[in-house]
Amino acid sequence: MPKHGKRYVEASKLIDDQKLYDPDEALDLIKKTATAKFDETVEVSAKLGVDPRHADQQVRGTVVLPNGTGKTRRVLVFAKGEKAAEAEENGADFVGAEDMAEKIQNGWLDFDVAIATPDMMAVVGRLGRILGPRGLMPNPKTGTVTMDLARAIKEVKSGKIEFRVDKTSIVHAPIGKASFPIEKLKENFQALMDAIVKAKPAASKGQYLRSISLSTTMGPGIKINPLKVAK
Repeated sequence: MPKHGKRYVEASKLIDDQKLYDPDEALDLIKKTATAKFDETVEVSAKLGVDPRHADQQVRGTVVLPNGTGKTRRVLVFAKGEKAAEAEENGADFVGAEDMAEKIQNGWLDFDVAIATPDMMAVVGRLGRILGPRGLMPNPKTGTVTMDLARAIKEVKSGKIEFRVDKTSIVHAPIGKASFPIEKLKENFQALMDAIVKAKPAASKGQYLRSISLSTTMGPGIKINPLKVAK
């Protein structure tokens, strides 16, 4: 059994691990469990009633958190010519084409989101083995393969996140920082949960939201009553 530190143990005393909390109550409590010396990320883990081994039960989507994530996200854009200029004008941190692809192949990965124009996917596609496992591959379904670079960059910079069910049927996603005011965390939580519910596959049967847990980077989990979230 892993041995937890003193802060974790003290934070755990604030939580009844047999209770399913209302969302607002859990979010109020999460502020008290964030005792690390840095500004911890508040994370949601939602167990879904899907079998991700089946293609028709995949859950994936994006949501723009109304109050952002509290993290500055570095954006790489694959584009040429006028589109490269557009990306630079709209705040992309890195812009390039074959030169950026070569840089990544040589081990550079100092960015958080990659966006590409459709004509660049022949170049970007060769990076699939590097970007894919890290969740960095541009994808039309998440709005990161697009000609509307201004909008894509703005959404990422303002708090757009991607969520995806893993092989254990769980979605993990951040909803902000522990320093956020309670109301901002509540708004972000609701936006994420609304997006997850909206992404429910037609093939999912029975209870969709099986369990939900809220935690900070270094803190214990707080169980939320999924019946108080599902719509």
